[in-house]
Order: sequence, then C-alpha cells, then structure tokens
Amino acid sequence: MKIAKIFAAVATASVLVMACDSPKVEGSKEVRDLLPTKGQIDTTSYLLGVNFGLVITQNGFGDLNMSEVEKGMKDALNAKEGQPMDSVFVKQFKINPADMNMIINSYLQKRTAYEGALNKEKGDAFRKDFYVKNSADSTASGIVYLIADSGSDVRATSDRDTVKVNYRGTLIDGKEFDKNEGITFPLNRVIKGWTEGMKLVGEGGKITLVIPANLAYGERGPREIGANSTLIFDVDLLEVHPYVEKPAETTTKHKK
Repeated sequence: MKIAKIFAAVATASVLVMACDSPKVEGSKEVRDLLPTKGQIDTTSYLLGVNFGLVITQNGFGDLNMSEVEKGMKDALNAKEGQPMDSVFVKQFKINPADMNMIINSYLQKRTAYEGALNKEKGDAFRKDFYVKNSADSTASGIVYLIADSGSDVRATSDRDTVKVNYRGTLIDGKEFDKNEGITFPLNRVIKGWTEGMKLVGEGGKITLVIPANLAYGERGPREIGANSTLIFDVDLLEVHPYVEKPAETTTKHKK
C-alpha cells in the first residue's frame, strides 16, 4: 500500500472541500452564476465522503475514531495560509503533519501484523477442524485434502505438467475470491499448494484442498484475500498433460 497515492487523493478531495465550503462568494451575478449549484455541491460533498470511506476500507485502516477524523479535517480547513510545513503552519495542529507518513505507516504495519497473525491462527484451527470433521487426509507440508472422486490413473507427476481444471476458491468464512472453468496452466506457475495438491488426484477426479498460508500467498496476500490466509479450493481435474521435453535442435552442414 502506497501512502503517497492515498494522500494525493485526500489532498485533492480537501481542495474540493475548501472550494465548496467557502463562506465568501464574490463577483457580479454573472460571475457568481458560474459557480456550481447547491445540488452539485451536495452531490460532490457526498461523493467526497464516499472517497474518504473507500480510502479507509480499501487500505486496511480498520476502526478509526471518526470524531478525530472530523477534527483533523476541520483543523486543515481552518488552517491559516502559509507554507505547508513551515513552523508557523504546523503549530496550528496538535500533531505535526510532517510526521503523517511515518505515523500512519507504523499504524498500518501494526494492523497488517495483527490481521496476518489472526488469519493464521484462525486458518490453523480451521484446517484441524476440517481434518477431523471430514475424516480428511493431510500432507507433510500441511495441506488438508478431501477426495470426492480419485479419478483415473493418469496423474500429474512433474511440476512442469499441465492441467485443465474447473475450480472455486474461498476463504474459511465462505467468501468466494476466485472461480474459473476450463482453465489450463502448468503446475510450476501457480501457488505451491496447487503444485502439490494437483498430484493427489487423477484425471477426472474431484478434490477439495485446504491450503495453509505458507503454501499460498503468505504475508503478501492481496487485500481481498488478506495476509496469512488459509485458502480452500474445490477442484475438478479435467485433463492432465505430461510435460514433454523438446528435442534438442540439430544443425545441418550444407555443402557448397
């Protein structure tokens, strides 16, 4: 997550707020008629609120003290003109805005660490519970799996083999984050849990894989998945295509 991008958007929004909230309207009627209508001001104000809300939710800020958010916005709007970070300007705030990136980065790092630890804790408990409740199997690496149909004797044996599958990916709370039908890919181009898991069932088989975070996206899970998340995949293995080594190229000498 890039702080600079977030606060560039917030800064742009703040300019709009200051323009729309200006108490003093000057100029002739002809000039004033060029201003946005009240309806446009209300619509823009609402969408600005939506923008701030999305910044908070999409970047993992979690629960914030909204009264302090409001106070900070008012302090920014009421601040007297001056160079943004000179000594006179910053004294108008209870916290130096120059420390913004450092403080917010520290906050977000703690949020990420907490969410990652919580996801791992819940994921480990889920895998144990799934294993017991479904009389499932597990691998030495930590994958818990349940085979609904073992399929044929044709199986992937190499990381370079290619498979064609239908699959659905969910989190442990049941939220679907991915789904595909008839997709083909080599096993060395996917997460480690897939590379290993697709060798557990034959062509035509059906399997559920409960993959621990270290064999999925680990701490770098995208926002919609989350750090250290356990992933569940329901997979129909449609086809297995063994890797075929390409023959070495030969050179032919031509007589002149």
